[in-house]
Amino acid sequence: QVQLVESGGGLVQAGGSLRLSCAASGRVFSSYAVGWFRQAPGKEREFVAALGWNGGNTVYADSMKGRFTISRDNAKNTVYLQMNSLKPEDTAVYYCASSGLRIATRNRGLYDYWGQGTQVTVSS
Repeated sequence: QVQLVESGGGLVQAGGSLRLSCAASGRVFSSYAVGWFRQAPGKEREFVAALGWNGGNTVYADSMKGRFTISRDNAKNTVYLQMNSLKPEDTAVYYCASSGLRIATRNRGLYDYWGQGTQVTVSS
């Protein structure tokens, strides 16, 4: 079992920044890849970014490249998502997830544990 708890969401103006955190407990967090996904109202959950078990490989959705950065601190069992240059279309509930694989993947079906989500709202 893995428990994931996101934090750091909130309301920000367009062009601003937020850093999301996801604290993990349970299985050996440092041995597995992690990812961030988001879901806007009326839309499917979409991939944002993923990071391999040792931070060695990253994958980003095209629309987030250059604006978002995923990182992890295995000593603290925490994964982060730094979001810069935020746009109103980034408004969504953001979820972190833990994969059963070591390498980063954008495939939602390969993540077996999910947090409860944190709301990010970007005003224009």
